Amino acid sequence: MTTVLITGAGRGIGLALSRHYAADGANVIGCCREPARADALKDLAAVSRGRVRILQLDVSDEASIRSLKRALNEQPIDILINNAGIVGPATQSADCIDAEGWITTLRVNALAPILIAQALRDNLRRSSEKKLVAISSDAGSNSVDCYRGSALSRNRYAYRASKAALNNGMHRLARDWADDGVLVGIVNPGFVRTDMTGASAAASSASISPEDSARGIIQRIAELTSDTSGAFQDYRGEPMQW
Repeated sequence: MTTVLITGAGRGIGLALSRHYAADGANVIGCCREPARADALKDLAAVSRGRVRILQLDVSDEASIRSLKRALNEQPIDILINNAGIVGPATQSADCIDAEGWITTLRVNALAPILIAQALRDNLRRSSEKKLVAISSDAGSNSVDCYRGSALSRNRYAYRASKAALNNGMHRLARDWADDGVLVGIVNPGFVRTDMTGASAAASSASISPEDSARGIIQRIAELTSDTSGAFQDYRGEPMQW
């Protein structure tokens, strides 16, 4: 049976991914910063007949990542989805930057997925599928005009920098871990209506639901091969420019 670990599983895309994988019969390890407040995830676990497990994880805290590794021990992880992320500080434009907020955004969006992947590398190698997935954004592309991309990415200097760094790191892991059989997916989920995207997504005709995005992401993960490992694509399977 497939085992999927999802960070940021308490809401939004992470919760939708957890629901879809659980419905498909997978074992789901849903990680979130505050399990006691993750009511929807707890409800999913309650009706899952033991197939959904909730573990605490603050992706910005290296001690928390180490604690996650201890909790999992040597359990094989078929699919590791680094989904947790933040939009960053309110001040991140050409005119003014919140320096500490920028660093925090990079830590959560770009550094944490690498640290989690490294911590769980042996768990991936012990599995059958060996798939490492990063939920990125069109904001990480230098070829997407931020004023034509999602409203979330406009003027979001820290957010854009963090997603570009995430893409670069995951692209490198796809090459460096290829001999281990690890496949790396880098997926733009689209402009999804979540708590993070807020009112701008709710008002946009271009936005999509977390459920529709999750279905596309899962399909991209299912199709992931050595030929597409390290490629950047959107949830519909369309190639994204770097």
